[in-house]
Amino acid sequence: MLTFAISRDVNIKPSAPVWLFDLDNTLHNASHAIFPAIMANMNTYIARVLGDGITPADTEAVNAARTLYWKRYGATLLGLMRHHNVSAAHFLRETHDMDGLLSMIRHEKGLGHLLRRLPGRKILLTNAPHRYSTMVLRHMGIHRQFAHHIAIESMRVHRQLRPKPSKLLLRKVMRHQRVPARRCILVEDTLANLRTAHALGMRTVWVTQYLKVGDPIGAAHPPKRLTRPGWVDVKVKSVRNLPARLARLR
Repeated sequence: MLTFAISRDVNIKPSAPVWLFDLDNTLHNASHAIFPAIMANMNTYIARVLGDGITPADTEAVNAARTLYWKRYGATLLGLMRHHNVSAAHFLRETHDMDGLLSMIRHEKGLGHLLRRLPGRKILLTNAPHRYSTMVLRHMGIHRQFAHHIAIESMRVHRQLRPKPSKLLLRKVMRHQRVPARRCILVEDTLANLRTAHALGMRTVWVTQYLKVGDPIGAAHPPKRLTRPGWVDVKVKSVRNLPARLARLR
């Protein structure tokens, strides 16, 4: 069942858009320090899982498994759960446990004001765990701008974990929000997630300023040229450009 970690009454017009915001590399620069730290933790975790109980698996085996599971399932975690009986809660806790997390966060100023300017309800929809994403939101001072906060632990459909880019997840979010796809706008750095949303009839915004070729987190790999694909309605460098592009999203 989908649960919502942050909830508050929002007075909006019935026809107003519902914004679905990603977190990492959309609202802040996760590539600066956070993604490298998560990747190091993930590699250590996978090496332990693939090892023989005494000796961890080597780097080549770890990289191969991580890439294979991401390509096949859309998230490395899903492959580890399916093939190695890994606990999602344990994996998320271990990989997102970072000393000095708050000092790693890099973000633009004025995001709270920006979010208030956008018409409609704002929802955080992140494949990151709840504890981590809450800490980041609070540090940035924007947690009160979101009517709901949907982290990966809540992304279950029929008791199965279905993180982005799952169509089943996005359909369930729309049902819970009681809105049709045409009123939803997904704001993301990850093209695979935007493509799924577009296929369902949502409008899509691609945020590019924090993307790096060869980024250590597989799901964030951008193309070598940041050319807007057909399933992206609007491409912006920063979410701060959104108010100026609203006409393209109506």
